[in-house]
Amino acid sequence: QVQLVESGGGSVQAGESLRLSCAASGYFGRYPFSTYFLGWFRQVPGKEREGIAVLASDGVVSYADSVKDRFTISRDNAKNTLYLQMDSLKPEDSAMYYCAAAPLSKMTLWGLSRSPADFNHWGQGTQVTVSL
Repeated sequence: QVQLVESGGGSVQAGESLRLSCAASGYFGRYPFSTYFLGWFRQVPGKEREGIAVLASDGVVSYADSVKDRFTISRDNAKNTLYLQMDSLKPEDSAMYYCAAAPLSKMTLWGLSRSPADFNHWGQGTQVTVSL
């Protein structure tokens, strides 16, 4: 079973930056971590979980329009770690942030899937709060 642990959340002011990390461990099965489809999601109370950035094993990425040009997803396969660099943060970015993983990437007509339903493993989340 794959375990994911997020870190790096916190409270910042608008315009500042944060870097989230997601450390993966456990049994990856027949697929090494380097082949996993990885993603960052966020959720606020009363709303559905939103896929904001996903990264396939070949380096292809997909971002939600709300974070494009401000957030950057990356991975370090040697450390089994996923990152999310968040710049120019806005109050509307406040949410619980989750990382997720799946053995294989999923495609839609519009590119990589950012649907939570396409991910098998989830972390517990890390809170990000952005104030004015």
